[in-house]
Amino acid sequence: MTARLTRAAGGAARLRALLESGQTIVAPGAFDPLAARLVEEAGFPAVYMTGFGTSAALLGRPDVGLLTMTEMVDNAGRIAACVDIPVIADADTGYGNPLNVIRTVGAYEAAGVAGIHIEDQVAPKKCGHMEGKLVIAAAEMAQKVRAAAQARTQPEFVIIARTDARATEGLERAIERGRMYRDAGADALFIEAVVTEKEAEAVALAFPGVPLLFNWAEGGKTPPIGLGRLTELGYRIVIFPISTLLAATAGIRRILREIAQAGTPAAALTELPTFGEFTDFIGLPQVREAEQRYAARGSAPAPQLGGTDGSDV
Repeated sequence: MTARLTRAAGGAARLRALLESGQTIVAPGAFDPLAARLVEEAGFPAVYMTGFGTSAALLGRPDVGLLTMTEMVDNAGRIAACVDIPVIADADTGYGNPLNVIRTVGAYEAAGVAGIHIEDQVAPKKCGHMEGKLVIAAAEMAQKVRAAAQARTQPEFVIIARTDARATEGLERAIERGRMYRDAGADALFIEAVVTEKEAEAVALAFPGVPLLFNWAEGGKTPPIGLGRLTELGYRIVIFPISTLLAATAGIRRILREIAQAGTPAAALTELPTFGEFTDFIGLPQVREAEQRYAARGSAPAPQLGGTDGSDV
């Protein structure tokens, strides 16, 4: 536990430093540890644990509030344990009232993530780009944000307050809520599901100098806006929560279609990493090195996994 808390504190400090650096933090979404390792391999400074993708990956169901706090934290912890870049995690509504939020912050901190966002939807919540959302009273959410900010044991741990009020109360009221949440102690603001670039600009103008998060969700309510323009507007965090999930779905469908039609994936193998490349990526050389380091002298050699050509898998 101590090692994980130390790792978490380091990740939070790195995320805080990135926020203070003035650069725009691009954080693609990861729904599991493998996706997170791929994000890190690609050179991104942070990774976002997507609630939408976590629900799809763990349950095969939409993001409509079906996952519990412990299920979300477990996934966040597995992701944080396998990468060295900071993890920003979806914490939904905080899973209850301010007392629940206090427990939620502690659980995510212990899991090793660098920051979370909590939202002002009525539970059970929905994906921010779905219809039928409802929000709690702004004053109630402000208390949850205050509880989150005061509950953290790591001063660098980043609290991002999200409002979904654009869909129910309009943009101006969503901005007013953002001001309340900032005053309550939020480090960054997330005005979800703006519907035009002009609205994204209006949000940025309303919060000069305040770290803002932009949600780049393919097919969602917010139009695609280039990263250069978002940086120009002043957005400090840009998440791509479902890009990897959609790409994985397309890739799996493609290989399954090839197997179904041809009886073998051979025609598609040129697009895939080899077995050896993949096992190298997920750490097999390090496992074998550890086997050799800790093997007892005179004992039978440790069993070896299949060869890099895929034999004996």
